[in-house]
Amino acid sequence: MFSIIIPTYNNLNYLKLCIKSIKKNSHYNHEIIFHINDGSDGSLSFIMDAGYKYTYSKYNIGLCSAINKAAKLSINQYILYCHDDMYFCPDWDKVLLNEVKRLNHDNFYLSGTMIEPHSGHIIYNFGTNFKNFKEDELLLNYKNINFYDHQGSHFAPHLVSKKMWFKVGGFSEEFNPGIASDPDFNMKLWKEGVRIFKGLNDFKVYHFGSLTTRKKKNFVQNRGDKTFLKKWGITTKFFKKYYLKSKTKYDGPLTNPKLTIGYIFELFLCKFRSIFIF
Repeated sequence: MFSIIIPTYNNLNYLKLCIKSIKKNSHYNHEIIFHINDGSDGSLSFIMDAGYKYTYSKYNIGLCSAINKAAKLSINQYILYCHDDMYFCPDWDKVLLNEVKRLNHDNFYLSGTMIEPHSGHIIYNFGTNFKNFKEDELLLNYKNINFYDHQGSHFAPHLVSKKMWFKVGGFSEEFNPGIASDPDFNMKLWKEGVRIFKGLNDFKVYHFGSLTTRKKKNFVQNRGDKTFLKKWGITTKFFKKYYLKSKTKYDGPLTNPKLTIGYIFELFLCKFRSIFIF
């Protein structure tokens, strides 16, 4: 059905929970492919012993490179990328497949609705870590806490066709270790004519909150926003506001931005800022 790509960096307890949710809450059988960064916490041996497909690096090569390596092993028509600290709620794949069938073409980017304890689309605390995770409570309540189908989400998890993934070259590795790589991927899709950037309310995941990036001793942030500005001539904030219309209610395929006074003024500020990037 789907090829699910999961990069992981010494996050074994959350990785096990993520896998459990996919196995428990999916309607269909999916290919799960991992990239293991380091793996000294036991995640490498766990994935090997379980017989999953995986790629491996002795050190953290960055999110973008990790995803691209793992994606090369995919055999299915659609690629879904997610974080290793996400829990998939029931019906997630049924919702996605129904949407794919309804669209009946490859020019789309479909994403989910994140439930998080402190941020996300829906703020609801079902636990801040794997030890205090309230799985049973989440499964009883996830259908009753809703956002809406929304425009322009660039958040994982997201689904694209394998054909489109490789047409745009996957994730751009100049954005390693990962900051701003999602909007860059969206921009590459936009340049290929994709105008359906749709977040599905009924495709829900619980997200513990970018746990890998919290490991400050082992994780170096990149200058992703500046890289995006230098590459595309606009900021990620501008792109999400005027192109993707992020988090607004979905009302159909997106269109090119309107040349309003606000658009022109903020575009000028983007161009001015880009002059001073170094």
